[in-house]
Amino acid sequence: MRDHAGAVIFGGPMSANDPDDFVKAEIDWIGTCLKEEAPYLGICLGAQMLTRHLGGTVYTHPQGRAEIGYYDLALTEAGHSHASEAGFAWPTTVYQWHREGFDCPNGAECLATGGDFPVQAIRSGPKAYGIQFHPEVTPAMMCRWSVRAHERTLMPGAQLRHQHLEGWYRYDPAVRAWLDGFLDHWLHVPVDGETSLA
Repeated sequence: MRDHAGAVIFGGPMSANDPDDFVKAEIDWIGTCLKEEAPYLGICLGAQMLTRHLGGTVYTHPQGRAEIGYYDLALTEAGHSHASEAGFAWPTTVYQWHREGFDCPNGAECLATGGDFPVQAIRSGPKAYGIQFHPEVTPAMMCRWSVRAHERTLMPGAQLRHQHLEGWYRYDPAVRAWLDGFLDHWLHVPVDGETSLA
């Protein structure tokens, strides 16, 4: 990671539980970031891969429920402390697209919780984060996902496509403000004599 500011693993249709060699290799590689305390951000699948690397569990909902659309997010005590130290507010409603969740593994702290999949954000060490939600989503991405994978919007707990687009206009400003503040915090490199913001 010496020549890189940070690493992001985004979401995807595969599972962190898949037996494919490329999935296992990517999960193993996350150890490079953790060992070097380099900035790592896992979004959805990337968070689930971080969890697997740390020995945690990635699971489907026992009633087959999914979180697809906009859902409430609540900070834990650790999350409130982190937000206060970092100087930015977390959003209270976020965009989700998943049918698997993860627990909070040993060596990590839970920063945010949700409904059907209670663990929504974790941190391991000073710079490794995993978030279940999708702050990077755009209306074009929503349209593509909800057309190509329309059947997912019909799963128990999921929201229909028109609710996604309505939600983006309502909730994206707060998500975007959080993302800007989070990325500044996540990539911040302390100068000599300055304490870390992590």
